[in-house]
Amino acid sequence: MTTTAALLSETREPQVSVAAAPADLDLQTILRAWNDATDRLQRTHETLREEVRRLTDELEAKNRELARRNRLADLGQMASHVAHEVRNSLVPMKLYLSLLRRARGDAEKSAELLDKFCAGFVALEATVNDLLSFSTERDPKCVEFDAAELVREVCGSLGPQLQAQQISLRVDTTPAVYAWADRDMIRRAVLNLVLNALDAMPAGGELVVTACRSRFGIEIEVADSGPGIDASTLQHLFEPFFTTKSNGTGLGLAIVERIAEAHGGHIIAANCPEGGAAFTLCLPAQPAHASR
Repeated sequence: MTTTAALLSETREPQVSVAAAPADLDLQTILRAWNDATDRLQRTHETLREEVRRLTDELEAKNRELARRNRLADLGQMASHVAHEVRNSLVPMKLYLSLLRRARGDAEKSAELLDKFCAGFVALEATVNDLLSFSTERDPKCVEFDAAELVREVCGSLGPQLQAQQISLRVDTTPAVYAWADRDMIRRAVLNLVLNALDAMPAGGELVVTACRSRFGIEIEVADSGPGIDASTLQHLFEPFFTTKSNGTGLGLAIVERIAEAHGGHIIAANCPEGGAAFTLCLPAQPAHASR
């Protein structure tokens, strides 16, 4: 019996080892295949990452080239616009100069012509200032200032023009409207908005300028009683060189938008329910370290 059991045992053991060998072999094959697949995936990942890096570099280079070409196109358009505006201002001044020679003995006529000369040079100066403001890229030099005081300052400087156009002015500001921004840039933006409003009321009207705090920060609104803005014009208002006026650079509102964006703010244009248009310059609240 013992011999038979031993024989049976010896007979069974080889059967077990023979059956296990293929299983071990299959597992090793699977592991090798897994490792090979992982290596291939890693190499593919590295290759794709390098390709993405290369394409990103190419895209950045093409974007820089496109920006350069767009800038050159803008400069070309700007040069053409400058030439047109300067020519439009110089032609009548040459005529006024000729008339002035003939009117040397007429003091009243001479004074009138000299006033027209001054107006012509003011228009040229405005053109140059708009072009300089539009073409100059600089970061805001922020300081704390009273926005309400700035509004009163700008409106006060335009007193003679308001009177000449028979425009009534109402300035509505709340106390202590402090802004953290570049004062010169904001002054330029407010001036452009007010001048734009005056252009909309050549036959007189009402100008309302407000400065107040808001949830966003500071809001300065310039509203006029002119004809308002039609839908087709509204969508192009802030495009450089777009204008509905017979004279002007078409840069005033584009400059305002650029100044607002440089401060992290924005500009809103809308028609007033009672007629006319309103432009609201929205500036973010001053940072905590600049608070009073």
